[in-house]
Amino acid sequence: MYKNLANALRFISIYEVKSANSGHLGMPLGMADVLTVLFRNFLIFDPANPTWANRDRFVLSGGHGSAILYALLYLTGYEGMTLKALKNFRKKDSVASGHPEYNPSCGIEMTTGPLGQGFASSVGMAIEERLLNARLGDDCINHYTYVCVGDGDLMEGISHEAAALAGHLKLGRLIVLFDDNNITIDGSVDCSSNENVAKRFESYGWQVLRADGHDSREINAAIAEAREDDRPSIIMFRTKIGYGSPKEGTSAAHGGPLSEEEIEQTKAKLNWDEDEFVVPEYIEKSWKVIGARHHELCEKWKAEQEEKLLTLKGVGNSEVLQVLRELKKEYFISRPFMATRNISKQIIENVISNCDTFISGSCDLGSSTGCLGAGMRAIHADDFTGNYIHYGIREHAMGAIMNGICAGGILRTCGGTFLSFSDYMRPAIRLSALMKLPNIYVFSHDSIGVGEDGPTHQPVEQLASLRAMPGLQVFRPADALETVECWECALSSNIPSAIILSRQNLPSIRFSARTNLCAKGGYMLNKETLSCDMTLTLIATGSEVSLALEVKKMLNDAYMCANVISIPCWELFEQQSEEYKQQLLGDSLRIGIEAASRFGWGRYLRDTDLFFGVDDFGYSASASENYKSFGLTAINIFNKIKEKLNI
Repeated sequence: MYKNLANALRFISIYEVKSANSGHLGMPLGMADVLTVLFRNFLIFDPANPTWANRDRFVLSGGHGSAILYALLYLTGYEGMTLKALKNFRKKDSVASGHPEYNPSCGIEMTTGPLGQGFASSVGMAIEERLLNARLGDDCINHYTYVCVGDGDLMEGISHEAAALAGHLKLGRLIVLFDDNNITIDGSVDCSSNENVAKRFESYGWQVLRADGHDSREINAAIAEAREDDRPSIIMFRTKIGYGSPKEGTSAAHGGPLSEEEIEQTKAKLNWDEDEFVVPEYIEKSWKVIGARHHELCEKWKAEQEEKLLTLKGVGNSEVLQVLRELKKEYFISRPFMATRNISKQIIENVISNCDTFISGSCDLGSSTGCLGAGMRAIHADDFTGNYIHYGIREHAMGAIMNGICAGGILRTCGGTFLSFSDYMRPAIRLSALMKLPNIYVFSHDSIGVGEDGPTHQPVEQLASLRAMPGLQVFRPADALETVECWECALSSNIPSAIILSRQNLPSIRFSARTNLCAKGGYMLNKETLSCDMTLTLIATGSEVSLALEVKKMLNDAYMCANVISIPCWELFEQQSEEYKQQLLGDSLRIGIEAASRFGWGRYLRDTDLFFGVDDFGYSASASENYKSFGLTAINIFNKIKEKLNI
């Protein structure tokens, strides 16, 4: 019977790709037997309750094989995955998009496509399960995470990072189903690799199993064995890419539709007689039974366990809100001269101490980024009651693991590294923006102010790069009050945020703490009180706002008028009315000041305006020497303004 169930998946996939005249059939044809056994015999899920918190997770990391995922979701009864959606595979507005896009209500647990991301995010899902299990108990949370991967997923460097951490944490409820077909697009795997995958994963502390991916008994036995081990498991299923088709076993099976003749040949080989998108009634009913078999278990769990989730204090609870108000009041009174990374550390400490669902972590830079502070306890393989993750020096994996932890919708995460290293985790940040997962990326060492660490550690283009990403809020606070307000915005947001923090101490610049001025993205620090024919506008972010205030004082002493605008978050500022933005920016000369690339400043500066920033990589020198080298001093900016105005 299982062969008929698997063939239904194969032929729906074939016709999905045919209808789109685009797509990838190699993995859907090759892994249909494995996934049939998984869904039929092991996976605990309920299409009637697709976001049931204790469901098993299934992630298709090789997102190019999405056709089989949609076939599985359709046949098992997910309401949102209709036959119409399958017939519109890869077409606009269909939930059956070219690669899976995060939609838990349809059974799609992750946006996958960039290879390795689904694998690494699944490590995050397995960590989330352990974290919730430690807080709520075995009766409430005890599910498995299964992830289907191919050679491409395991070649990408992110898989090495994530697999090493998974082995270190002994994530025994993580099971990787490896489509070991020995084929990549360019040909046999040995054209680019002689890696021993089994030994590699054994060295990470994983259980490694092997099975014939087209023998249901071997598949069943391997998955059952994996579930019993307290280590993460990878099952190397020997499969044939494009199984049953004339392209079987060749790289040609990877992409593109089968011709009509090839479809007929595949039908004959697999003994399938049905028309396009037609599944025999007895097979369709069998799949629906598979989809419904855990419905009563789910309903029982909801009746007995779901309320436990409500006992967890989230980031929006009254204690967190109150502590943030108190911090603002304290900073308003004390006016600290501190690095914003140290202010951020105090904020994270207070949030975590008043919240059950907020998890911090960093890439071996806990103290440097402020992500590891008092009251935080690291998680360990034998104790997940903590709230801090030692990711090791693994930025790329950290970002993806954060996505996996956050995808369940219960836990929130922050993770820290230096801003210059944000490039390592950019693909994962991009996916969090695509999925609208409200991760908080904490990036310290914000500029050439890093100083003696030199140009490798001094970000120049990273701010512009992050701001260019749709769906990501980039905050660069100027002092203690702005840091609290930016954290308030990030914690209340439903999209990801990057908070950019200084290593060097910064003065307090605000004289008002009543409202969250950063929530508008930009605001005027103090309106000019002198009477002048022309009022200049000094626009700055983060570390350079205090510099702009120095320039304003020099201009005022020379009987010249200037307003200082702080724009800690361009994305929020862009959401304000044109009238508000114009009121702040003014019509006179505008002067932009930011210790970074000018790229992107064209939205606020005209060709006739001035910009003071960094047009090259930095130097290994003190912060003050670096700022001087790039003309980021009050006297230089003051003199250049006078030159511009012919004064």
